[in-house]
Amino acid sequence: MTKTTGRGAQWLDESSLPPLITAAEQLAIDEAILDEAESGLLKNQVVRTWQAAAPVVVLGSSSELLREVNCDACERLNITVLRRPSGGATVILGPGCIMWSVITPFQNVPPLEAIHASMLDPLAAALSETGREVIRAGTSDLVVKGAGRARKISGNALRVRRQSVLYHGTLLDEFPLELVGQLLRHPPREPEYRHQRTHGEFLTNLSLGRKQIDKAVRNAFAADGNRTTWPQCQTQQLVESRYGKTSWTERL
Repeated sequence: MTKTTGRGAQWLDESSLPPLITAAEQLAIDEAILDEAESGLLKNQVVRTWQAAAPVVVLGSSSELLREVNCDACERLNITVLRRPSGGATVILGPGCIMWSVITPFQNVPPLEAIHASMLDPLAAALSETGREVIRAGTSDLVVKGAGRARKISGNALRVRRQSVLYHGTLLDEFPLELVGQLLRHPPREPEYRHQRTHGEFLTNLSLGRKQIDKAVRNAFAADGNRTTWPQCQTQQLVESRYGKTSWTERL
């Protein structure tokens, strides 16, 4: 896997962002940094984590709203629905669910399986150092192995461009898992290891705390450098043209 030359990964700490930043803006930041990478402005991999201030449903780029989301429940509970730029199934974010993102510039983008492996293998290893046995499952999930069936703690997705890749996903830590069953329908597609289990039977929390999760993500990608700036203008343009618009969210 050939990255563009650089001095190593940089960590963009959430404290560098405005304190009241919205989930729509957070999604836009990922794409804005991806734009930097695609244009050749980004020379080093950027790694970050973030957390939505309130529960929010996030569709994949090709997810069908009515097929995957209980819209009546979202309206009743005043839950915002957004759509991200990457593929994969619908997820719920909020306090207790840590989002992690890695944006990588490439000279030559590798095959998809190589990308999945380069992202998920080191993260699983770093999380396992906390004492939880975390392994890959399905195409792009991370699960905790226990006495019974493996239970999912992370779902992930990617956006591939000609010379850059955005890879991001969830890390369930102390999330109210009952919300998932209330707001999301059973997914139209599921990995074989799920065995048709309900959301409540299939998901679990890591219960590590934000500090440990941030440390694991940062260690997984050797993000020893620090980045303190973010593409504010491009982020705002993306919110205004896409992430903040109902026409984008409800297009499918």
